Amino acid sequence: MHDDPRQLLYAAGQLDPDGAMALTRQALAGADDGELYLQYRASEALVFDDGALKAADYAQSAGFGLRAVVGEKTGFAHASELSATAIGRAIPTLSIVTDGHGGTMAAAPHRTNRRLYDDANPIDGCSFLDKLSLCQAVDAAARAADPRVRQVSVSLSGSWSVIDIIRADGTRASDVRPLVRLNVSLIMAEGDRRESGSFGIGGRRGFADLMETATWQRAIDAAHSQAANNLESQPAPAGEMTVLLGPGWPGILLHEAVGHGLEGDFNRKGTSVFSGRIGTQVAAKGVTVIDDGSLLSPVGGARRGSLNIDDEGTPCQANVLIEDGILTSYMHDRQSARLMGVAPTGNGRRESYAHAPMPRMTNTFMAAGADDPDELLARVKDGIFATSFGGGQVDIVSGNFTFSCTEAWRVKNGRKLHPIRGATLIGNGPKALQHIVGIGHDMALDEGIGVCGKAGQSVPAGVGQPTLLIEGLTIGGTAD
Repeated sequence: MHDDPRQLLYAAGQLDPDGAMALTRQALAGADDGELYLQYRASEALVFDDGALKAADYAQSAGFGLRAVVGEKTGFAHASELSATAIGRAIPTLSIVTDGHGGTMAAAPHRTNRRLYDDANPIDGCSFLDKLSLCQAVDAAARAADPRVRQVSVSLSGSWSVIDIIRADGTRASDVRPLVRLNVSLIMAEGDRRESGSFGIGGRRGFADLMETATWQRAIDAAHSQAANNLESQPAPAGEMTVLLGPGWPGILLHEAVGHGLEGDFNRKGTSVFSGRIGTQVAAKGVTVIDDGSLLSPVGGARRGSLNIDDEGTPCQANVLIEDGILTSYMHDRQSARLMGVAPTGNGRRESYAHAPMPRMTNTFMAAGADDPDELLARVKDGIFATSFGGGQVDIVSGNFTFSCTEAWRVKNGRKLHPIRGATLIGNGPKALQHIVGIGHDMALDEGIGVCGKAGQSVPAGVGQPTLLIEGLTIGGTAD
């Protein structure tokens, strides 16, 4: 192990820091902005299924992404080779946008010494046998807890990424990023019925807390509970009704139906339903939505969506997007911020060196209100209570969304009657924000499993919310 993890980016001897800087200056001459992004990544994943190790993968990758930004145009080239020769070959690609342009390079991001997580490689911090033993223990405990369990799948993954961001003005920004995740999925059977349940835990830290019995037992209990409830489920109703959303992971609906519409590129191009609405009321009073890439984890390290710096070198921060129902800000990378005349917000993210950055969410959540969650349930005369969601779709232009519930209950006169299956929430993000009539004091963040997709790129993300009471959502159900 190198004392300085960044040495991995130059250890092969085909590239040195001074040479990388010189190439960056050559490539970005005349550009408004841009950078050379160097990355090394190691990843490991175990899949334990049906009582046996089904897959064990380890991979390493390294490469660069070279980007020049001129106005609204971007020139980008990348390669899976960290060498001066490879970077030199990429420079002519950028000349497509830089030739004939005499721009002044934008000021570099301000520096930060803040560290939300340490540099330790989680993969090396725990032996393969210990990881395998964890999977075996989780599998055995999940099966022993309930005779109705027919199938258990345990996945354990970790990654470690080292990045160096080099700018033509001579500045550099580096980060070393750990990430771990444990997932438990199971199938229960009773008679002819088979239902599933799942739960995951993770974040930017090592494997230590995932190895704790109390941690993985909590994942098993949650997966068991979901599957057992689904075994008792009845067909979901259909029609417009009141919906109560549980805290934590149901914030994925907020992330998809509202969050993407608040990303700067969509608003700069006028394609978001929120375009041009800064300073106007877009949600019910009391609704405050925040994106914060600087959140720590209560068990050490940071939240899944947190980063010391974004992928352009801007320190991540808390950004209040909606305050008491008023739209106050969008999420920006450096390009959208410059073109819209505001400061970058630390939301320039990319999947890897092979991708150009764009405005992306980090940890996006709704702040707590003052309502008692039990009182919110009591206010539901005819509706559903949804506590977990699966896949969904959203149209950024219109704000229309569709989400499937993986765990929900039928509610009448303030009482949970029975679990339901096949429930789909159909609505419009901005309208749903306006129809929030109750906000619980129990805001919670998800446990660290979120993956956000946009324009073919996937990045880790966090979501969260308190218990929410929303009127007038359409339920697509299966009941007659």
